[in-house]
Amino acid sequence: MHQQPVLLVVAHGSRDPRHAATVHALIRRVRAMRPGLRVETGFLDFNVPSVQGVLESLAGRGVRNVVALPLLLTRAFHAKSDIPSVLREAPSRLRIRQADVLGPSPLLTRTLERRLYEAGLSPADKSSTGVVLASAGSSDPEAIAVIAEIAREWRHTGWCAVRPAFASASLPRTGDAVRELRSLGCAKVAVAPYVLAPGFLPDRIARGAAEARADVLADVLGPAPEVARLLLERYDAARLPLRAALGA
Repeated sequence: MHQQPVLLVVAHGSRDPRHAATVHALIRRVRAMRPGLRVETGFLDFNVPSVQGVLESLAGRGVRNVVALPLLLTRAFHAKSDIPSVLREAPSRLRIRQADVLGPSPLLTRTLERRLYEAGLSPADKSSTGVVLASAGSSDPEAIAVIAEIAREWRHTGWCAVRPAFASASLPRTGDAVRELRSLGCAKVAVAPYVLAPGFLPDRIARGAAEARADVLADVLGPAPEVARLLLERYDAARLPLRAALGA
């Protein structure tokens, strides 16, 4: 009987202390949802412990099997390059499987709506409200296409309109998307940050929303229960092939 793999959540890291605090709050919720699961957190940059440090510690404590889960919303550079590179440097005794990134997922769309309603919208506002789906941005075309597709699909759930926006690397910016939705005749315009934790780029999204006078600015996705559930879904999807390979 093999022990279930350790879940290693791989976060980007930030100089902004709110980032790590939000990540740790999310991990506490994941642990509460599945008390028997060992969950560790490692950061790629700025914060400790590092991913490499956690992997070495796990190997030193006799752990064999790890699911490394990128705390990322799209498959951009970090998921395709940075994280695989770090995992390749792990101690050889570890068997590591990289889970899929979190997005896209209906659970994330549900979290976006949760945050909008918490910020003051009501379901009755939906048909008259335009939403800016504000992402951090990426130079990766695949990631940009995913954000655009999420916006298109979300529009079909009853919003007046949904437009993607990006805090870096791509256009349009949040303020321009707010103004576009106003010009389309939406009675209200809300900004929904499609980011997991506070930091430099989420602050830029908030400034864009304020400058363009958006009616509502939602909070980041953060430690919402839907996000915690999604982490466990991605973990389960990754660990099942690992268990089969081990004959568990």
